[in-house]
Amino acid sequence: EEGVPVPSGRITRARVVIINMGVIEKIKEIEAEMARTQKNKATEYHLGQLKAKLAKLRTELQEPAGKGGSSEQGFEVQKFGDGRVALIGFPSVGKSTLLNKLTGTDSEAAAYEFTTLTCVPGTIHMRGTKIQMLDLPGIIEGASEGKGRGRQVIAVCKSADLLLMVLDAGKPHYHKEILTKELEACGMRLNKKPPNVTYRKKKTGGLTVTSLVPQSVVDDKMVHRILSEYRVHNADLVLKEDISVDDLIDVIEGNRKYVKCLYVYNNIDVC
Repeated sequence: EEGVPVPSGRITRARVVIINMGVIEKIKEIEAEMARTQKNKATEYHLGQLKAKLAKLRTELQEPAGKGGSSEQGFEVQKFGDGRVALIGFPSVGKSTLLNKLTGTDSEAAAYEFTTLTCVPGTIHMRGTKIQMLDLPGIIEGASEGKGRGRQVIAVCKSADLLLMVLDAGKPHYHKEILTKELEACGMRLNKKPPNVTYRKKKTGGLTVTSLVPQSVVDDKMVHRILSEYRVHNADLVLKEDISVDDLIDVIEGNRKYVKCLYVYNNIDVC
């Protein structure tokens, strides 16, 4: 039976949603396995491999949908001035009010959630410099998996030179941890420096691991197990500091964004 033709863009978006759901399901399975695995010397290599698998899946989840994928409007703002600051936080924590006060921009503020539905730019003029400030929609737990347009918001954060994480002083302290976790799941590293490691893939010669300082966690076996998850069998790795498994994975992924973050606590509703 012939039906109404469906636009190809809509079909592509549906496929992307199905694929993403499959990736999210795999992420949940690995997280559950890691949670029930006891952490000891006997399981550290297995946990290291699970972390590598998790990182690969999270990177896959962040990849663009492609030419036929959806492209929601309002988040692409041209960089302007000498630096960019992004306001990040849960809905209704005072981001819009802060932007209005600092820049004089009219970003809608109200006493209900999700007032800001797009990216609103403003400019701070300070000592002869122009600093672009972006008021972004509030994100929620699960943002890294696409909930509440979270991945779009975090993508803009990656273009910022500084994050201002706005928090409600009257809300639980773990809100900061939730936001940090969502940002890190998308490859952002707050107030951290890139690991002092040199990593170079090559065509032949096998794996060469050189440690310039004693390693407390990452040994040759761990390096081989993790690189095998990435199907890398020929590479030179020079460890110039004591690193963690997460540091090693970040170096291999090569797509991490290291950014400074300041924490702003709004206590207007507490007083």
